[in-house]
Amino acid sequence: MSEAMQLPLNDPWSMPLEEIDLSEASLYARDAIHPYFARLRRDAPVHYCAESACGPYWSVTSFADIKHVDTHHQTFSSELGFITIAEQELEDVPLENFIGMDPPKHGKQRKTVAPSVAPANLRNFKPIIRERVIDILENLPVGETFNWVQEVSIELTARMLATLFDFPYADRRKLIHWSDLATATPQLMGEAGLPGEYRIQELNDCANTFAALWHERAGREPGNDLISMLAHGESTKDMLQRPKEFLGNVLLLIVGGNDTTRNSISGGLLGLNRYPDEFRKLQDDPGLVPNATSEMIRWQSPVIHMRRTAAEDTELRGQRIRAGEKVIMWYLSGNRDETVFDGAERLIVDRPNARQHIAFGFGIHRCMGNRLAEMQLQVLWEELLERFERIEVVGEPAYAANNFIRGILELPVQVTPR
Repeated sequence: MSEAMQLPLNDPWSMPLEEIDLSEASLYARDAIHPYFARLRRDAPVHYCAESACGPYWSVTSFADIKHVDTHHQTFSSELGFITIAEQELEDVPLENFIGMDPPKHGKQRKTVAPSVAPANLRNFKPIIRERVIDILENLPVGETFNWVQEVSIELTARMLATLFDFPYADRRKLIHWSDLATATPQLMGEAGLPGEYRIQELNDCANTFAALWHERAGREPGNDLISMLAHGESTKDMLQRPKEFLGNVLLLIVGGNDTTRNSISGGLLGLNRYPDEFRKLQDDPGLVPNATSEMIRWQSPVIHMRRTAAEDTELRGQRIRAGEKVIMWYLSGNRDETVFDGAERLIVDRPNARQHIAFGFGIHRCMGNRLAEMQLQVLWEELLERFERIEVVGEPAYAANNFIRGILELPVQVTPR
């Protein structure tokens, strides 16, 4: 751990509001961000940070205000800036993707790949997910401590990403590697960020690999994988001629398919260990699994924030926001809003409004793969409850220093069969 990350924490309840900087990556590495969010929800739900490593920005921390920003794209634009709080997405390689677009271009590109996660296709995925879940669980080292993140969360996600892209199965961990690199900028991760030169080199490998797959898929009949859909889609078939947009959309789909599922799998298990009565509820009533899945995603909130840029001068909660200023929607804070979720800090598997969470965003940019992510978690927990009497976290989790993705790097676990 770096010297900066070992510095004592400030007391967010007594420090001056103008000194609060939610972009500080070390707060996420220590999972110490929640009191800062709570202070702002109470005292400054629309808050201005004048100085940070990411430049000046507005924070929106309450559930209702986040939904307002997320549904008013004419005022709060995705296209005028990047999708994260960072001043630049990737050194020397600015990226473009459809989540960073406003209508109508956003809708046209999103529509091209949406069939991959349409209900009919999801029905086809379910037996594949179950088959892979069972294979992973039956090969866990019973009676030994292992890293749940590597053996379960990442492995299941990598297998499903390979299926979605029809990517070479033996190379599936490359997808996780590229996903991690996509958000490893110093502005998102502080001192834990990786050098731009290394990231550019590795992500160029990603672009070249997918370009080869694109040429292969474009030359044959359309398939149901994401690359084939893009290669044959009317609004995306020439995307390869726009390298920034091509790599940006590939990375968007990889990160979207990786981080939400992977970190909700890890966070859900951690939450059930912190609140063991909730695990017993699941054991007593496996019918709670679908609702519990939504609650795990709310509790973890794997995507911490999304950014918009003010397209015009506007006012929110009495605060004057100028055109061109960054507006950050802190989804993690909104999902812990006490006015919406009673006992919001707790994971409660039968929470009546668990599905109201905003972990997938809200409005036109709501994650299109949300149902696939939920399906993977549901199938996993159905099979876990069948096989194991206990799934015990036996050490402290290691969190990523990242203000964009709420990642869990290590989660030491032991399992006891039924």
